[in-house]
Amino acid sequence: MMEPILLDVPAELSTERLSLRIPRFGDGAMINEAIVESAVELARWMPWAHPTPDVDNTEKWARNAAAKFLSREAFHFLIFLKSTGGYLGTCGMHRLNLKTPMVEIGYWMRTSECGKGYMTEAAGAVAGFAREWLKCVRVEIRCNEHNIASRRVAERLGFQLEGMLRNDSRDHFDQLKNTCIYGWARAS
Repeated sequence: MMEPILLDVPAELSTERLSLRIPRFGDGAMINEAIVESAVELARWMPWAHPTPDVDNTEKWARNAAAKFLSREAFHFLIFLKSTGGYLGTCGMHRLNLKTPMVEIGYWMRTSECGKGYMTEAAGAVAGFAREWLKCVRVEIRCNEHNIASRRVAERLGFQLEGMLRNDSRDHFDQLKNTCIYGWARAS
């Protein structure tokens, strides 16, 4: 297996309506603006969004994400609308296992841009990155059972609901939760 640091992968992706790129130093304020706009919705599902992070914490995340991209530990992409250049949200891969290889995709979209199919388009591009560049034989999307919007993205991308982990953990409000596991696997 090749050392992850030696993987040559693109730092930008493109779809019909979107451009995706890795985070850069200085992106924190732009990302944080979208987080603040979407704080109520994000706090329901994302532990990192409760309490709402400030600009410095978001900048720290952006810098760490850039470093993790360079070291090939994680692959996060910021999503921009080609027609306006506006920042829409983030879609990335974590829980990388490059020995298998497999990844889990996670995502969030700013509230004002939800319901337009952008996340399905972005997550499709990131899943394609995983299959083409990382040669993944498995890609997962995990989400809370009640997060219908995230579940619909996985379903529109053709991921299969493989199971539900019941009472698998407590969320950041100390409530038991069920986690849906959607998967795509390369045919054997």
